[in-house]
Amino acid sequence: MNAPAQISDHKDSAPSPAERLWALASAEMAAVDTLILDRMQSPVGMIPDLAKHLVGAGGKRLRPLLTVACARLCGYEGESHYKLAAAVEFIHSATLLHDDVVDESALRRGKQPANLIWGNSASILVGDFLFARAFNLMVETDNMRALGILSNASSVIAEGEVQQLAALRNIDMTEAEYLEVISAKTAALFAAATEVAPVIAGRSEAECSALKDYGLKLGLAFQLVDDALDYGGFESALGKSIGDDFREGKVTLPLIRAYQSADAETAGFWKRVIVEHNQKDVDLEKAVSILRAAGALQSTLDMAHQYAVEAREALNIFPESDWRNTLQDLADYVVDRIN
Repeated sequence: MNAPAQISDHKDSAPSPAERLWALASAEMAAVDTLILDRMQSPVGMIPDLAKHLVGAGGKRLRPLLTVACARLCGYEGESHYKLAAAVEFIHSATLLHDDVVDESALRRGKQPANLIWGNSASILVGDFLFARAFNLMVETDNMRALGILSNASSVIAEGEVQQLAALRNIDMTEAEYLEVISAKTAALFAAATEVAPVIAGRSEAECSALKDYGLKLGLAFQLVDDALDYGGFESALGKSIGDDFREGKVTLPLIRAYQSADAETAGFWKRVIVEHNQKDVDLEKAVSILRAAGALQSTLDMAHQYAVEAREALNIFPESDWRNTLQDLADYVVDRIN
């Protein structure tokens, strides 16, 4: 087991667990990509153009990869996992299109967000189109339980985004409230992506529960690392602009923990830049310095590491295999990707 990660600029040339998982699932993921590109087509020209800008850009495709890999872990030999994996990617992409309108970020997957090119209205409507396409794919699998899992995740994600919006600039947000938000807006789709695999494979309830828990803990670790990276990482690792959370007034775990231990002067700084949203050019650098001095970034990464450990342990119910081992290593990589 790797030690808790430190934020650094060190890069390892060895294939990452994500790359190894892609290699294992290359044939299946090629089929998923073909399906994704086919189903985002429309006679309304703006729809495929805008969708291709985001979906066609690829990204990590981590969530659909998890669906495919977990299906193979469960010995599934049908083809429904292709449609469910594509549905997962469409749900994720739809939420990104909607998020960019709300967040007003300048960078998405290393490029200009769709809403800055086509406008907010087009981004919202194409996001709705992708949601609809996801439900088309789910229905085609003719598996009501899988449909229920992914449709429930879609509503939970929406609730999480609204919770996050309502908590904007709320410096008194608690850790419990924060974890509730990221469980909904991020971890819910990870959990659904992994849970549908044993469901379509007809595996036991214990295995379905284990893979759901794996996805949930993986998603929590993933979001915690993203929140730390926003203050101390690199755009190439994050896929968005550094300091977005700070500029938008989002209250994440590093800020919550730093504020809890702040003296009067530092608390005043946080209230000015977050609550009053009165920010100067030098404030982001100062915020990072405060977070580091308070140990808030490292303690956030430590929590992410603990969730990664729990995700790894959830898979012990399955016999050892390349699929299980690589999925377990992926849990460590989600935290260690910043190294």
